[in-house]
Amino acid sequence: MDDDAKPRGTARVRRRVLPWVGILGVAVGIAILLRLFVVQTFFVPSGSMYPTLQPGDRILVQKIGFTVGEGSIIVFRTPPGYRPGDCAGTAENDLVKRVIGLPGETIWSRGNTVMIDGKALPEPYLRKGLPLGAPIRRQTVPAGDYFVMGDNRPVSCDSRVWGYVPEADVVGTVFLVIWRHGHPVFETF
Repeated sequence: MDDDAKPRGTARVRRRVLPWVGILGVAVGIAILLRLFVVQTFFVPSGSMYPTLQPGDRILVQKIGFTVGEGSIIVFRTPPGYRPGDCAGTAENDLVKRVIGLPGETIWSRGNTVMIDGKALPEPYLRKGLPLGAPIRRQTVPAGDYFVMGDNRPVSCDSRVWGYVPEADVVGTVFLVIWRHGHPVFETF
């Protein structure tokens, strides 16, 4: 009789555990697919986007169905023109900057003002009186590329140093800060 009780107990445990294993497997699969194709978290390593994004912030990036426009904050793979040593402290595979120039636009700077096709670019996200730092030479952004800059212009290593960001290298657009200074926050863009 003891021999018959053991298989029934094992079968009972299997009936209870197997559905949970299946649910867990589906949940992990969905999480992996979401991260790969829909939304992903990123860590902000530097102050180049200060005060909009701060060092240590955790951000959510939309990876599918996003639109890049002037002023969009994007995450992108390190651009082809970047060389180690161009920028102090920049050794990340993915970078985050603001789109300033779109394909076909002519961009340059006049003093601390960014000019796009002959008009001053309104930049309400910048701190008042912030110097531009390195000037922008007059150039037309090629088709399929973006000109990007950090919001902390004097210290930002950006398109002024390593050139354009190819559209194919854009991972997605930032839409939410979820963590700042060791606490959850929900700041949208």
